[in-house]
Amino acid sequence: MDSNFDVIVIGSGPGGYVCAIRCAQLGFKTACVESRKTLGGTCLNIGCIPSKSLLNLSEAYRKAKKEYNNLGIEFNDIKLNLLKMMNNKNKSVSILTKGIEFLFKKNKITHLKGKGYISSNNSVAVTDDSGKKLNYKAKNIVISTGSTPSSLPGIEIDEKIIVSSTGALSFEKVPKELIIIGGGYIGLEMGSVWSRLGSKVRVVEFSDKIIPEMDKDISNEFLKILLKQGISFDLGSKVTNVKIIKNKAIVDFTNNKTNKRQSVECDKVLVAVGRKPNIGKDIINLGIKLDKQKKIEVNKNFETSVKNVYAIGDIIKGPMLAHKAEDEGIAVGEIIAGQAGHVNYNVIPAVIYTTPEVASVGKTEDQLKDENIKYKIGKFPFLANSRAKVNNESEGFVKIIADEKTDKVLGVHMIGPHVGEMIAEMALAMEFGASSEDIARTCHAHPTHTEAIKEAALAVDKRPIHF
Repeated sequence: MDSNFDVIVIGSGPGGYVCAIRCAQLGFKTACVESRKTLGGTCLNIGCIPSKSLLNLSEAYRKAKKEYNNLGIEFNDIKLNLLKMMNNKNKSVSILTKGIEFLFKKNKITHLKGKGYISSNNSVAVTDDSGKKLNYKAKNIVISTGSTPSSLPGIEIDEKIIVSSTGALSFEKVPKELIIIGGGYIGLEMGSVWSRLGSKVRVVEFSDKIIPEMDKDISNEFLKILLKQGISFDLGSKVTNVKIIKNKAIVDFTNNKTNKRQSVECDKVLVAVGRKPNIGKDIINLGIKLDKQKKIEVNKNFETSVKNVYAIGDIIKGPMLAHKAEDEGIAVGEIIAGQAGHVNYNVIPAVIYTTPEVASVGKTEDQLKDENIKYKIGKFPFLANSRAKVNNESEGFVKIIADEKTDKVLGVHMIGPHVGEMIAEMALAMEFGASSEDIARTCHAHPTHTEAIKEAALAVDKRPIHF
């Protein structure tokens, strides 16, 4: 194998493999290093993709058990076969990882199997499973090593009783009681999965609201809906200890305001308090600078403090989202090629794949208040949307925030059916600087869920038709 490359990408997650493909498309001789046996990184192997499989299947199970009879679809003796459900999840992951292998072959990308270490600004050492070490030269190196689950001081994740999202994707049986530490994206998605499958789920969150980074109206509505679904919450509470006694976990937590202490027993504990950048000692030893958040510091071209070494994804500033990493990967490839690669961080959508879904792009009200920007709001409930109504999925709303003077859309926040798909329309609109009037005057097909977007845009000017 030739050991000289134009670009070596370390890590084959969404940022890394996309970066490698774009570099290859641009004519660079490209290699990608991956320590896992399969490509795709955390997202594809033990994150986004398997969790969405379980979210989809668990929701189908819930509907079959609790809703279909009332809708005229009658059948008896519904059973959960968790092993089959897990096998389906694993099959989906396997197909998609093989898909990336095909794309690497199609684009003539060299797959370097093993753990990659940067030894200089133009060389990478790769150690395989047998301990064999090979050195490779590269004109450019892109670090895309992603992130790993965080924990709390004194709480050790064993992936058996105290688990991260990885363990929560592979339970061998449905836990009777599941406590989730953290009321963010991962905790609420996995909580929804196991609640639908029969677990009694309790979420302990340090903040006084769930998904604290999202718009407050969305957070408040989301909490009401999840409570109605049977998930319980201890907000404004700090977990102080988790111990295991006779294959059970005991979780101790204290209310931040009242100092009231509680101790709760459960079968499993999911620690979902965020993720930390996966930055190896080789990066520190090379002299690559880190920022205040202990992430890699990069310039506008994604170049680190060491020339010809770039970084993308979870290890640099910004939201830890797969699609953000992908856009950065494409931008880096184009920048290396002398083109104008760019990422618009003001228009990166975020989605929570619960039922109903939650989606957001742009600024929240609190952010605009902090920036002293005057705004106006348009809201429209799915209760008044005909497609949502006939589909019996009328919870939630669309909220559009526009500049008070210019009418330019500054932020869009949704909770409801299929909003994870619908948010793309608003991301595109914001990318082109659309006003709420532009959205309101765009013809939307009837009957569709997206009509709620048009109505919310009309509501910005206080002229919704159906509400």
